Amino acid sequence: MSDNSGGILLALLTGAAIGAGIGILYAPDEGKKTRKKIKEKASDVSHDLSDRISHAKEELTKTAEEKKMAFEQKLEDTISNMSYKADDIIATLERKLEELKKKNAQLQK
Repeated sequence: MSDNSGGILLALLTGAAIGAGIGILYAPDEGKKTRKKIKEKASDVSHDLSDRISHAKEELTKTAEEKKMAFEQKLEDTISNMSYKADDIIATLERKLEELKKKNAQLQK
């Protein structure tokens, strides 16, 4: 769930709750029934919002875990690749050192 769709969802739920509340207030029922309806609607919206937040939290946790695992794998691959390159550089430097030692030995004769 992206940040934008979460905001839109919250705005829609808030608008629906406000609309339902206003509709109930203007309905031709007595106060006791109206208060009961408002309480039921608020409870329904609260449960729905709680469920949606819980679902969003689960999705974010899942996505974060996937991203963490992907990062760790990429880091491990990079370190491994760098290790091979370091080995190549060391081997090249050792060959150059041997060449320099041979040239130095020839020059000293």
